[in-house]
Amino acid sequence: MEAQHAKYHRLIEYCKGLPPLPTAVVHPCDASSLGGAIEAAQMGLIAPILVGPRARIEAVAVQSGLSLEGCTLVDAPYSEAAAEAAVRLVREGKAQALMKGSLHTDELMAAVVKRDVGLRTARRISHCFVMDVPEHEGALIITDAAVNIAPTLEEKVDIVQNAIDLGHALRFPEVRVALLSAMETVNPKVPSTIEAAAICKMVDRRQITGALVDGPLALDNAINIEAAKIKQIDSAVAGRANVLVVPDLEAGNMLAKSLSFLAGADAAGIVLGARVPIILTSRADSVNTRLASCAVAALVALARRERGCGAAH
Repeated sequence: MEAQHAKYHRLIEYCKGLPPLPTAVVHPCDASSLGGAIEAAQMGLIAPILVGPRARIEAVAVQSGLSLEGCTLVDAPYSEAAAEAAVRLVREGKAQALMKGSLHTDELMAAVVKRDVGLRTARRISHCFVMDVPEHEGALIITDAAVNIAPTLEEKVDIVQNAIDLGHALRFPEVRVALLSAMETVNPKVPSTIEAAAICKMVDRRQITGALVDGPLALDNAINIEAAKIKQIDSAVAGRANVLVVPDLEAGNMLAKSLSFLAGADAAGIVLGARVPIILTSRADSVNTRLASCAVAALVALARRERGCGAAH
């Protein structure tokens, strides 16, 4: 099991050497979300600000045998109010990340994208999974499996750039992006192949920067060298991709869950394109995955500081 999660363990160990990331944990009103935040704090990954109904949070802590020592509590009566309060903490500079607790993703994101008082930037907000797949050499970034349902070409440009920036934040030596479809040839009857070709031309014109990008590619010839050779695809990405951009949310969700439940992969979730990284966890996530999600957010925040961006894109 230790070897199976080696990529995440290396990521978490690296981030233990960074200052804890001030993180607003939104509505942590069940044992898994509260426990995940507290464990991440104990490992030095985050400095949690627990935002939600104080009495419920304290009751969950007692029932679960969790200590709230060292945690700041901000009282908010219900989930939507907690999301709004957490966003205010970011806007006031008191938090540098958000972490989803036991509320629906839609409730959290509604506060994030609210005009004038939310956390929008010029960049489209998008989701990435950072996946630790056993038997696969490196981590895989898969986008977007949780936010953009049927992204347009314009929106995919930001989705791709967000993923590239994440690859750099994770210290990938080289970011190699595969634009996935059902085939590796451009087919006018398959819109995702046309969009992939257009994105590749935008890379040529430096409208998207920081990575090798190729597509359309089918999944097999994106990640398997032999499959790429059989199809005679001459590409610096084919067979070696470490970022997989899917055509739509349904494809991304099914790909990520297939890897999780059929290949034993872990999937750390992060939302990018807002003023701060947003740690998106699921109730089904293991402790290891929750910690890795916090570590990914810490590296994203560090990369922003290094670029001198502060809280903005």
